[in-house]
Amino acid sequence: MKSLKLYQLLFVRLLLLIIAVGVGVYAFSQKLPYTAFLCLLIFVFLLIELFAFIRNIFLFYDKTINAILNDDFSSDFSRHSTHNNYKSLFKLYDTLKNRRHEQVSKDMVYSAILNNIETGVVILQKDDADWNVFLMNDYFSSHFDVPKVSKWKYLRNQLPALCTIIEDRNFDDIRTSVQIKLGIEESQTFMLQTSKTKTYGHDYYIILLDSIQKVIAKKEKDAWINLMKVISHELMNSITPIRSLTQNLNELIQQESLSKDDMEDIKQSVTTMIHRSDHLQSFIESYRKLAMLPSPQKEKIELTALINNVLNIMGPLFKNKDIRVNNAITFNRWLMADVLQIEHALINLLTNSIFALDNNDIKNIEIAAEVKSNRIFIIITDNGRGIEKEIEDKIFLPFFTTRNDGAGIGLTLSKNIIEAHGGYLSYNNLDGKTQFIICLIEQ
Repeated sequence: MKSLKLYQLLFVRLLLLIIAVGVGVYAFSQKLPYTAFLCLLIFVFLLIELFAFIRNIFLFYDKTINAILNDDFSSDFSRHSTHNNYKSLFKLYDTLKNRRHEQVSKDMVYSAILNNIETGVVILQKDDADWNVFLMNDYFSSHFDVPKVSKWKYLRNQLPALCTIIEDRNFDDIRTSVQIKLGIEESQTFMLQTSKTKTYGHDYYIILLDSIQKVIAKKEKDAWINLMKVISHELMNSITPIRSLTQNLNELIQQESLSKDDMEDIKQSVTTMIHRSDHLQSFIESYRKLAMLPSPQKEKIELTALINNVLNIMGPLFKNKDIRVNNAITFNRWLMADVLQIEHALINLLTNSIFALDNNDIKNIEIAAEVKSNRIFIIITDNGRGIEKEIEDKIFLPFFTTRNDGAGIGLTLSKNIIEAHGGYLSYNNLDGKTQFIICLIEQ
């Protein structure tokens, strides 16, 4: 019986009801009152059983659907697994149950990730006109000494300096710094980033807070580690052979007499030591240049005059290397800058372009400029071999170089010069072309 479909079971019950009514009417017409009464009782019993059958079906479906709607997947329907009538319903329930378990697992992983990062994270969810706190990670709660509140108004009472800025911007996207006082400590500066998003009809507002001191400290630490790696490498490249040669010389002078070959070894060793010492001295001199860059002596200069002077200086090198230089600057602007230092920075960048074009058949360098928001952008582009992605984050490190004869200070020195003028130097890789951009303040 269990293998029959619901509509088949319902059909059988209705058929039995019809038969009971038919037999009862026939018995009554044949003046068989007891038989008619018995058929009536059977009819009533079948009617009650039909009602109970339909009621149980609806109750079972109602219970299962309510469990799904309330995210209650704790019910066990294994005892009903033999009922083919509920096969599709069980399949739907199990599918949603598995998806719910997967979602819970993902939520736990995401929550663990958010709670373990050293960035304050708050996610708001809009409910009508009000904002509720959808999520607040542990770092935000502990670092700012804020309980995990559920309403924006409670958070505003705890951190008015932060919340006022967000409200003044009408919960729009923000990227700025903010001063927040932590307890009895002095105010600290944080980088505030916010963004708004909408999904499934709900508005969410994401707030990220990073301590600028922490970011700067990390960058300084990374810079020192990278710098020490480079310095250690250069020092060991010179000290190791010098030490080895010194040991060799010490063994030679312990001998009672020196042969002609021994004298040759001594001469060669001394020559090598002098060569490595010169290299080490050159390395230290390069470091001194970086560490003792003088303050720029600024004066008013014309952009076109500056570029033309540099191109005149570099002209013989361009001609010798068969490099075509296109000066696309068609307007003139004034700068306040140290002429010698800016020329030095430009010469370093153009020299890098020359080396990058070594193996090219067609060698092109383009110099362009544009003005935006009282700033002048000088753009130097070449079609050389470019910079490999793996080393893009190292090109401005002191003493880092990919050339055998390079000192590794050209780009670092250029960057320091530009920054000393209140600007910045950046790098782009565009469709196989290498581009360096100098940003300076327009006079």
